[in-house]
Amino acid sequence: MPEIAIQPVETRSQQKRFIRLPWRIYQDDPCWMPPLIMSQEELLGFRPHPFYEKSKSRSFLVTRGSRDVGRITAIVNAGHIERYKEPRGFFGFFECDDDPAASRALFQAAGDWLHAQGMTSIRGPANPTLNYECGLLIEGFDTPPFFMMTHNRPWYAHLVEDAGFGRIEDMYAFWGEVSMLGTLDPKLATMVAGVKERFGVTIRPLDRSRFAEEVRMFLHIYNESLGGTWGFVPLTEHEVDHMAASLKYLIAPELTLVAEVNGKPVGAVFCLLDYNPRIKAINGRLFPFGFLRLLWNKKAIKRLRAISTNVIPEYQAWGIGLVLMEALAHRFIAWGLEEVEFSWVLESNHLSKRTLERGGAIVTKKYRMYQDDPPVS
Repeated sequence: MPEIAIQPVETRSQQKRFIRLPWRIYQDDPCWMPPLIMSQEELLGFRPHPFYEKSKSRSFLVTRGSRDVGRITAIVNAGHIERYKEPRGFFGFFECDDDPAASRALFQAAGDWLHAQGMTSIRGPANPTLNYECGLLIEGFDTPPFFMMTHNRPWYAHLVEDAGFGRIEDMYAFWGEVSMLGTLDPKLATMVAGVKERFGVTIRPLDRSRFAEEVRMFLHIYNESLGGTWGFVPLTEHEVDHMAASLKYLIAPELTLVAEVNGKPVGAVFCLLDYNPRIKAINGRLFPFGFLRLLWNKKAIKRLRAISTNVIPEYQAWGIGLVLMEALAHRFIAWGLEEVEFSWVLESNHLSKRTLERGGAIVTKKYRMYQDDPPVS
């Protein structure tokens, strides 16, 4: 068998090889969805992205002979270090053939670079942070992922664990059919009506006329509400602005709702249509005409990912999340949606898990975050 060799990704040619490797690894996997190439280049730091204003990364390719067989990115997340006061690095964008020697070489290269940057431990996968795509799929390989959720080969968990990593936190994707809404417990509607009346909660959709301002408001609620969440690092102001611009054409305002009390936004539910089948049809390329195929006739898309329901801390005990979800259910029906995935939900988020289970949603996929600290039992 040809020998393996590690290459740091430095040239434009190497960047293209790094980006294109998954197309070979998943060539016979009908569930794999290609990424939007331009977005991948930004998140990897191959194009400008505000995450890299303070943070940094180094990507590596591993080859056997002349064949690329794996890749990884080592990440120093300045926001994580500042927030948690720990020199923890991250790995992400990991892809590899079922080749333990090649995988070990990748993790060794990533670890050596991170240790040279002063990092003493490593967590992942994060692409490049928990605010974007993250987690290794460990259950649910037989169905395609929803938009901006990861998918990988079943042998990846073995490769990661073989490199000395253990479980630190699991995450779940809950799935449901919109038709299931008719079977919900009638007591939920009574509870929602009580919350509205008692606290004066009103619900409205995103205001198209103030789109950029509204998306920034959503992302600020997201930042403020998740302060106590495992592993959370707030988006920076520049990341918020960049994400708002990126989402401008993808968001369906009718499916993105704000909860207000006395005119003050205190909560939001953020959803995105499942664009993955269209991204697969354009093979990840937005230009010259891919973006038209991506965005044409959004009403024809019948699957949706409910990404986040967030309420700022002082209002979290009021039941506002239930009010948002009840209002969203009516929007699902009006749109004609058929399937919804609520993802991802941390295993430590017992309230969200119980709420979704009570609503009849079922776990269809399980993801795992790893680190090279002693494993969690």
